[in-house]
Amino acid sequence: MEDKFQAAVLAGLIDGKHHQMESKFSPELLVNDGPESIWDSLKEELLTCQSFEWVVAFWSPSMLTALKVLLADLAVQGVHGRILTGAYLNFNQPAVFRELLKLPQVEVRLSASPAFHSKGYLFTHAGYQTAIVGSANFTRNALLKNTEWALKVASQTQGDLTQRLQKQFQAEWDQAQVLTPDWIDYYAQGYQAPSPQVTNVSPSQLAPNAMQKVALTNLADLRQQGQNKGLVISATGTGKTYLAAFDVQKYRPRRFLFVVHRQQIAQKALESFKKVLGGSQQDYGILSGDRHDYEAKYLFATVQTLSQPEVLASFEPTDFDYMLIDEAHRSAAPSYLRVLNYFQPNFLLGMTATPERSDAQNIFQLYDYNVAYEIRLQDALQAEMLCPFDYVGIPDYEPEGQAITEKTSLKQLQSHQRVDYLVEQLAYYGQSEVLPKGLIFVSRKEEAQKLAQELTQRGLFSQALTNEDSHQTRQDAVAKLEAGQLQYLLTVDIFNEGIDIPAVNQVIFMRNTESSIIFTQQLGRGLRKYPGKQSVLVLDLIGNYQNNYLIALALSGNRSGRNDQVLREMTTLNHLDLTTINLSRVAQERIFASLEKARLDNLSSIKEAYHNLENKLGQTPKLYDFYQFGDLSPAVFARNNGVGNYTQFRQKMGQKTALTAYQDQVLTFVTKELLEGLRIQELILLSALMDQEEILEDHYLELLDQAGAYYNAELLASVDQILSLDFFAIKAGKQLKSDQYGQVPLIEHQGFTYRLGAKLARALEDTNFKADFEDVLKTGIALGQKMDQQRQFTPMQQYTRKDVCRLLNWPKDVSAPLYGYRVTEEVCPIFVTYDRQNYANQIEANRYLTWFTRSPRHLNSPEVQLLLKGVKEGQPQVRIEVFMKRSDATGKGFYYLGSAQIVADSVQEEKVPTKNGRTKSHVKMLLELHRPLNHHEAKLLTGE
Repeated sequence: MEDKFQAAVLAGLIDGKHHQMESKFSPELLVNDGPESIWDSLKEELLTCQSFEWVVAFWSPSMLTALKVLLADLAVQGVHGRILTGAYLNFNQPAVFRELLKLPQVEVRLSASPAFHSKGYLFTHAGYQTAIVGSANFTRNALLKNTEWALKVASQTQGDLTQRLQKQFQAEWDQAQVLTPDWIDYYAQGYQAPSPQVTNVSPSQLAPNAMQKVALTNLADLRQQGQNKGLVISATGTGKTYLAAFDVQKYRPRRFLFVVHRQQIAQKALESFKKVLGGSQQDYGILSGDRHDYEAKYLFATVQTLSQPEVLASFEPTDFDYMLIDEAHRSAAPSYLRVLNYFQPNFLLGMTATPERSDAQNIFQLYDYNVAYEIRLQDALQAEMLCPFDYVGIPDYEPEGQAITEKTSLKQLQSHQRVDYLVEQLAYYGQSEVLPKGLIFVSRKEEAQKLAQELTQRGLFSQALTNEDSHQTRQDAVAKLEAGQLQYLLTVDIFNEGIDIPAVNQVIFMRNTESSIIFTQQLGRGLRKYPGKQSVLVLDLIGNYQNNYLIALALSGNRSGRNDQVLREMTTLNHLDLTTINLSRVAQERIFASLEKARLDNLSSIKEAYHNLENKLGQTPKLYDFYQFGDLSPAVFARNNGVGNYTQFRQKMGQKTALTAYQDQVLTFVTKELLEGLRIQELILLSALMDQEEILEDHYLELLDQAGAYYNAELLASVDQILSLDFFAIKAGKQLKSDQYGQVPLIEHQGFTYRLGAKLARALEDTNFKADFEDVLKTGIALGQKMDQQRQFTPMQQYTRKDVCRLLNWPKDVSAPLYGYRVTEEVCPIFVTYDRQNYANQIEANRYLTWFTRSPRHLNSPEVQLLLKGVKEGQPQVRIEVFMKRSDATGKGFYYLGSAQIVADSVQEEKVPTKNGRTKSHVKMLLELHRPLNHHEAKLLTGE
């Protein structure tokens, strides 16, 4: 370990060119920079430490939620902590101290210093200690967003820094006072919270926020272009209603009609519009139920009333020159269509948070495909338009030790024990001295009613609401929740949309997630900003459900259709701006296990994504449109075995496309082998030959230079082998793989000249085929931008064994016999499937990988001797490239970890038992990665 510390100090404090060091020992400056935050580093240290000591002056109660999730897991592992804090400047609320007392396996004391202002985080590991010291207190802004500096340093146990830190902490700890409930009560008596600054805003002072300003400009531009319809897609809570009011104010209509599906929403919208527009109360009217204010200048109507034939007949089609449809994703319903087909406004605006539909109805068409503005949940959080939330995913109650599944009985779902468990979790994760005002979503009506009774009996006054309750009953229940007379409303699905309860500060999920859209809608019920609301607790009790992967889709916002991308995002997703994402170990394992089993690129999902993009564009999307506009990654068409190419897929969607057998084979080739853009050299050559009958080799090299793509003699030979299909001239089932791709070469390379193959050139005379062919090439080059085209492989990108054969410039695809590795005179690619259960292939210190050869192998085996050639002298002859994946369930792709070298003194021969009771030998060695993994990468690969 001492050598590693010396290397770290050498690189970090003396000369940065010594980059080959033990990363976790390196001095490091921590800042809040986009996706990386100081909290990420604190979390990483907590997850790997044996104990911790923190000296922190100021705390925010809401940020403690994220810490509670970690400490609940660490307490089970026996990790103990000590926290030293204080009451300097009366900054800390009494609730902070009550929250600190909840932390398991943590002692808390109050500093004796009258001016305690420290910010230091100490972590004890095996043989060394890490310290993070700087400007950051344990507050949400300081750890996630503020401009803060913190220095992270590591010191061995015998190091002077470690000893001084321990001595200083212990000296202050010995003089400190133990934090007790009595002390907190005494402190609370004299504590005075800062007075909130309340500003009375008159209608003339209301101003659009940043989102609304952009949307208003876009709407004005639409109308300037002669368009009379527009659609705004905006996450719940981002101010759509006020946006519409500002646009109406700007438009100054003679009469205005607002259409929605509930009277309660119509009334609230009326009130919001009046704040912006002002004017007489007589100008505003409701058309719903027993109110029929037909003559109002600004009329707010429910669709149920307005769509009735006799009501429609009381208006002229041109009575309203501006009409707005709220929750516009409902527009295709018959009642809405009657309204839309009857009225002839000068301008029609639709507003929705979720325009996508699963019933193939095209909402975009109703608004002439004019999307004036779009902001989704993740973007709205980054823009601070919503209240930050703390998502806490923990396992649901497990009756008799069995995880809850889709088949769990109603009796178990509403048991006393499950309610006790819920109350315990609410007490732990809820904020002290903050009255809960929560929505609890459950799976069945009977469950909602029973749980409401049980919670009320335990002092948490609750009421169940179902679709059988009247509008008045729902309205009264919401009013009681807002007034604090109820703490929880339990429901199945009725609060998915439309309802506006800004005071909600808790959202509890106690049911299987069946739709990422519904999850987001229900989550959005608590995200509106509200005076005094600092954050929202989102508590998700996760059973062992098949659909748990939908939680990952909803939180990440990733709809690429690629499991690897979602898994990668969820591994690194600790926060979104000031929002934190926190998963207990068990909950994370359940989500990740579900994600590994899910087929995000199944044909049904691809069809849905296709229809959504088709609806959005108003035309058949090209493959490149998915790259430019769609959520689905075009690479899905390369990976999905059920679809040979995109043109084939369009045929499945009912589009008439006439392809010859050869054209189909060529499109399948460029899709399956080149579309992902892992290497763009072939794509660039084919693209160039689309415009010119022939190109010289020098011109091709210029094009590669312009694209930033490397080349050498081996690469150019490999391009020839790929595009001549020689690389694929191997048995694949009953025929050569090259036969499946059309048999004949796609290019001819004679001397210094490249031309298209004669058969391909003739095929490209078909303009439809040519357009599809160019579409694949253009999309592949675009996807290739995320790769380092100056190198054969890009770190932490995925490659199959066949990809590796191609990118190593090998003449043939030998991926079938290439199972674990293949040793050549120059290079040895190694493919490792991490064995978490047996710990066979361990990663140590994020840099060292324990690796085993095949068996039987001995130290004197030819391939072992070739691997070891030059290793002892520090000049290895064979370059080792390491590829790794988490498990076989994650698919065929391996993440590229980089080059590695064999640690000379680690090589040893071992005997391993076989099934027949005998033994075989293999060689074990330690591989040192040239590029250490960071914490997120190691977690992605190991799940730990």
